[in-house]
Amino acid sequence: MSYQERSITREDLEKFLSNLDSDEGIRIDNESSHIFINKTSKRYCINISNDANEEFIYKNTIKETMEYLSDHITKSSEIFAY
Repeated sequence: MSYQERSITREDLEKFLSNLDSDEGIRIDNESSHIFINKTSKRYCINISNDANEEFIYKNTIKETMEYLSDHITKSSEIFAY
């Protein structure tokens, strides 16, 4: 099995989140942090990694997830699906 990732646009992020399988994820690279998003059977897990600190946030819906991410994505953010 090979690991593949592809760049996605901010406009496509919601679509990718809605189709996310449990073995897939989204990575958002910011200047000072990385955000990883995956989905369990019931909710979305958002992991914010900043230097040696990690924070885990859980959201129940795509809408809640997108609202939370709107404060953490900048114009310079790069978004990848894997």
